[in-house]
Amino acid sequence: MVKDFAANEGSAFRSLAAVGATLATAAAVIVGAVLAVFAAATVAVIAVMGSALLAFAALAMRASRKVRARGRTDGVIEARHLGGHHWVATGWNERR
Repeated sequence: MVKDFAANEGSAFRSLAAVGATLATAAAVIVGAVLAVFAAATVAVIAVMGSALLAFAALAMRASRKVRARGRTDGVIEARHLGGHHWVATGWNERR
C-alpha cells in the first residue's frame, strides 16, 4: 500500500498535502479544545451568578418577612372625592 502511494505521480505533493492535512487537523483539535474550555467557563460563571441571584432573593424574602409596616393597624386609608375623576387619599404616608 505504501509502495502504491509512493509510486504514483506527484507523490511529493501528496506528501506535502498529507503533512498539511495533519497540521490542519491538529490546529482544529486545539481550537476545539480552547472553545470547549471557554464554553465550560461560561457555564460555570452563569451557575455562580445564578446562585448569587438565588441567595440575594432568599435574603430579600427573609428580610421582608421580618419587617413590619408602620402605620395604621387596620390597613385602611381615607379618600375624599373632589368631583369628577379626582380623588385624594390621605393617611397612607403618615408615620407613627
